[in-house]
Amino acid sequence: MGVGDPYGMPIAHGVAAGMGGIRTAGDLVARMQLAQKMRISEAKAFVADKLRISVQDLSDVTVMREIREDLDIGVITSVPGCAKGIEAKARIADLLGIKINSVERLKRKLSGPTRD
Repeated sequence: MGVGDPYGMPIAHGVAAGMGGIRTAGDLVARMQLAQKMRISEAKAFVADKLRISVQDLSDVTVMREIREDLDIGVITSVPGCAKGIEAKARIADLLGIKINSVERLKRKLSGPTRD
């Protein structure tokens, strides 16, 4: 069993941090780049379309805070009753139409015992 790409996380963190990560839409754009092998401009356009905002608004902290709260996909500071952690990841996976390994693993675990 391999450990995956040893440079995968530093690259993902760098890309996400470049757009503000979870403060804006950097984490969503980075997910599309990694999951769907999209170029950054393509990933930004895709995420902006899914969020129904302009590409410029993706890096606006105020706009994205409101959108992230409305869609309940996680914000930088915890808000009582709002999604965080794996719940936020599951909502992001649904929103973007992608599979996130930790979410898929939790779904399998919740659906009952399986043979691995």
